[in-house]
Amino acid sequence: MRAALYDSYGPPEVLYEGRVPVPVRKPGEVLVRVHAASVNGGELHGRAGRVRFVTGRRFPQRTGLDFAGEVAEVGTEVTGLRVGDRVWGILGRTFGSAAEYVSVRPRQIAYAPGNVTLTEAASLPAGGTTSLTALRDKAGLRAGERLLVRGASGGVGSVAIQLGKALGAHVTGLAGAKNADFVRELGADEVLDHRATALADLDRYDVIMDTVGTEHPLLRRRLAPGGRLVSIAFDIDHPVRSIGYLLGSAVHGRQRVRFFSGNPKHDLFAELTAYVERGDLRPVVDTVHPLADIATAHRALEAGGVRGKHVIQVV
Repeated sequence: MRAALYDSYGPPEVLYEGRVPVPVRKPGEVLVRVHAASVNGGELHGRAGRVRFVTGRRFPQRTGLDFAGEVAEVGTEVTGLRVGDRVWGILGRTFGSAAEYVSVRPRQIAYAPGNVTLTEAASLPAGGTTSLTALRDKAGLRAGERLLVRGASGGVGSVAIQLGKALGAHVTGLAGAKNADFVRELGADEVLDHRATALADLDRYDVIMDTVGTEHPLLRRRLAPGGRLVSIAFDIDHPVRSIGYLLGSAVHGRQRVRFFSGNPKHDLFAELTAYVERGDLRPVVDTVHPLADIATAHRALEAGGVRGKHVIQVV
């Protein structure tokens, strides 16, 4: 089958469309024919070799985390799913969804929303489950609270803005000036230019969701009493110091910091489907790229200024 591969760590140009065997489905798994996958920030770090202590040195390596597609085969131990069902999900703590097929356990998927295309749907599993976990489960965001989303126009931030509004918060987005109107269209009550607004000059917020991973001490000081900072990233250039601060801040002080690395399961995907089908959440696709242009997609995400997700069209 066709799949996005790379034979060494490096810039986007190391990526190419190659061929690998179709996954061997186990009795408790489902083989999914992937229609589309999205490009996520963690994949950029993986491809560049910045987390090789996790990804190792065996090549070729794969890329792609989330996906949307159709069930192609159902294992003998699987119930409730049929060939042809539209599903979406995440591989877990591994890469490889930018390919024609993936084999997953039923807990890793749910029915995809019926009111969007599978290409549109592919933009949401990673960012959607991350935002829902961060805002509702980790931060306990309540109606009427003030929420700041840093990186509001990106793949996760664009979802967090919408979910923050759905949860009843007053939402402020921190993004580039050229994306201000876009973030407002997503539902933000206010939008601040991240280049013209110093973090130290921000108002105080009940919840801050950080998708960037830097300057956590400054952000923590912008929390109201009892406020919560949820970060989905750490400073990749200073990982030990950054992770140490996040772990220590999760325990000490009234303004707590929460950090997590998601590995969502079926129930969370099913909830995300309900948000989309109710109209509380819509997919935001910046650009659709064919699988053969996987390097272009990575290059575009690295360049910044993205609105939503870059999506890889497989089928």
